[in-house]
Amino acid sequence: MELIAASRVSVLVLTGCLAAFAQDGGEIYQKHCAQCHEKGVARAPQLAALKLWTPERVLAALTNGKMAEQGKALTATESRSVAMFVTGKPFGAEGAAVPQGACADSGPAFDKPFAGAYWNGWGVGPANLRFQQAAMAGLSADQVPRLKLKWAFGYPGASKAFAQPTVVGGRIFAGSDSGRVYALDAATGCVRWMFKADAPVRSAISIGPVGTQWAAYFGDQRAQAYAVDAATGTLIWKVRVGEHPASIITGAPALFEGRLYVPVSSYEEVTGAGPKYQCCKFRGIVAALDAASGKQIWKTYTIPEEAHPTDKNKQGTQLWAPSGAAVWSSPTIDAKLHVVYVTTGDAYSDPAARTTDAFLALDMETGKVLWSRQMTANDAYNLACPKKDNCPESNGPDFDFGSSANLVDLPNGKRALVAGQKSGIVYALDPDHQGELLWQTRVGSGGPLGGIEWGNASDDQNVYAAVSDHFANDDPKLGGGISALKLSTGERVWSAPPIPCGANPKCSSAQPAAVTVIPGVVLSGSLDGHLRGYSTTDGHIVWDVDTATEYQAVNGVKAKGGALDGPGPVVVGGTLYVNSGYGMFGEMPGNVLLAFSVDGK
Repeated sequence: MELIAASRVSVLVLTGCLAAFAQDGGEIYQKHCAQCHEKGVARAPQLAALKLWTPERVLAALTNGKMAEQGKALTATESRSVAMFVTGKPFGAEGAAVPQGACADSGPAFDKPFAGAYWNGWGVGPANLRFQQAAMAGLSADQVPRLKLKWAFGYPGASKAFAQPTVVGGRIFAGSDSGRVYALDAATGCVRWMFKADAPVRSAISIGPVGTQWAAYFGDQRAQAYAVDAATGTLIWKVRVGEHPASIITGAPALFEGRLYVPVSSYEEVTGAGPKYQCCKFRGIVAALDAASGKQIWKTYTIPEEAHPTDKNKQGTQLWAPSGAAVWSSPTIDAKLHVVYVTTGDAYSDPAARTTDAFLALDMETGKVLWSRQMTANDAYNLACPKKDNCPESNGPDFDFGSSANLVDLPNGKRALVAGQKSGIVYALDPDHQGELLWQTRVGSGGPLGGIEWGNASDDQNVYAAVSDHFANDDPKLGGGISALKLSTGERVWSAPPIPCGANPKCSSAQPAAVTVIPGVVLSGSLDGHLRGYSTTDGHIVWDVDTATEYQAVNGVKAKGGALDGPGPVVVGGTLYVNSGYGMFGEMPGNVLLAFSVDGK
């Protein structure tokens, strides 16, 4: 009885302490945080999304993560109080968030992972086509309308399901917003193993050999690359690739012939908005690592020149340039020419380097830039724009490339690199003639959250580009639609209009997520939570499912879908896998991986 009484007292004391911290944290939040997190400021997750985090994660963001610059205004105690307030949880709950749902048996040996159907990495293969052939898809166009939910898996402690799954050897490999990386059974969703990275893992995962082992390769939001034993989840090696404190890995590292080609982006576009921040010094990176050891073979900066002091802002803070040209997407491999292709983002400060908003071709052996082709000049932008002290005079238009290039074979026997930009334009360049422009076609109006965001897909005839245009003309309801363009000419084959969404204030018809194509059907997700299949012949909708709902997850985690943004669906062996939930930009948060199969079987 005394033990029970003592336990009750402890619970009451803990509850009282948490309430006191929450009250203080609420006041601090309103003073220092609400002006961004409650007013739809880009890249500032709203309170509903932060409720899905743990206080440990919020504290890490405030002290040495994306919010470290803003966190300087808080004491250590205030930071802890804010962390508990916005999550509604006490510190120490992290351990309790470990998911249930472990597989009852060890499963088959992971020794011949590519013997069956698979989707490896971001774009299926090194050409990043995002096209799954019929034999691998195991799903015909006439079966797509019969797709129904087979199972759901909930990511604990996550407000964004932003890491595209890889399916190899009967296992699903997926990172998460909490930093956990999972290997799941592809048939049931049970957990084979879990690995805890040092930061959130957004990149897709690539599976490849390391001696007699098979490794899972990925990057985290501290710009660290990892190799983990794909059979057991044991760490093989870990290497930091980006030295700038704002460096992150967003795009999937590309694995080819024993080398890992790692792209590095950053969030300095966010920290650069602070009037006392010396904006900006980050330069995008592509690094080649030995896949077996993680040893660096070469590192190439997308801007050759290091940043140097330029002007001062109105606060007297020193400004720097050149900066930016982040590599947000997965590199594309040209096995014929031994070349690595990447697309780059905008500049963060004036003047914008000529390699911003560009296609770059790098020699696979040395990392030397062979050629570059800029598609938008003088594009310098950060979150101080349009009116705050650190906004460059260029003031955007913020037309990054977030899409990997599709390396395609044209019907006439030639080749092309095809990628969509946030400008709303799809470009095709000639990789065999120094990136000469073949054609360009506008499919959207473009903007900071506009145009083509995360990826187009190509089959042997067309490229399919979905349009975001979120917040076009400051209206969150606008945006969306998808077009098919002829690979040979850029001529529009068909366009499907956006589907108006409901009364939910977070609803939008924008379609920023990467698209995926199988023979006869192209798949595209929307911020309203709907995943739709369109006929590749004429664009009519053949399948539509609303993922923004609650689910009974196989691992017992409270799971809910939301906006579809970032990664696209993958189709393997008759099952379609897709993540749902993206708690950024005021969009609907969520934390679920969904598996759909014919009649749910």
